Amino acid sequence: MPVKKKRKSSGPAAAAADDTGLKKCKLGSYCRSQASGKVISGEEHFSSKKCLAWFYEYAGPDEVVGPEGMEKFCEDIGVEPENIIMLVLAWKLEAESMGFFTKEEWLKGMTSLQCDCTEKLQSKFDFLRSQLNDISSFKNIYRYAFDFARQSKYRVMNKDQWYNVLEFSRTVHADLSNYDEDGAWPVLLDEFVEWQKVRQAS
Repeated sequence: MPVKKKRKSSGPAAAAADDTGLKKCKLGSYCRSQASGKVISGEEHFSSKKCLAWFYEYAGPDEVVGPEGMEKFCEDIGVEPENIIMLVLAWKLEAESMGFFTKEEWLKGMTSLQCDCTEKLQSKFDFLRSQLNDISSFKNIYRYAFDFARQSKYRVMNKDQWYNVLEFSRTVHADLSNYDEDGAWPVLLDEFVEWQKVRQAS
């Protein structure tokens, strides 16, 4: 007598089991595909094309952001032109002229900062300010500021005096108690100390 083959159950229980298995399979497949890589929004990526278009919002026909463009740029990012952030930004862009950004300076500096729009640059303000708290960066910014100061029609200090003022501010106490009058300080600082002591005594 032939053996009857066992038929698969087609009842509700079997259908539910099959459906559960399908869901498990789908869920497992979904989880694997998600674990294989991190989804990153395209808006987070830096775009050179977008950065260049941003530059042309402020640049003149000579492809340089000049005084008028700089004023609009400062207004858009929400800082005054004399804000220290602008000095640090100019240093980051390696700008050669005070109040001007060339296309090459803009692209190189903004690429370094990964900024291609106003909002991204604003998000870097804390980072730019933090550069002033780093001793090495602060010295470089201070020296860079001297090159900017040389472009002014007012010439008060030479380079050595400029650097000595920085050293003075970092080593001499506010009350001048540790100032060495026989030290190798420039006459400019000797005169300042003498004036300050007279001022404190009065």
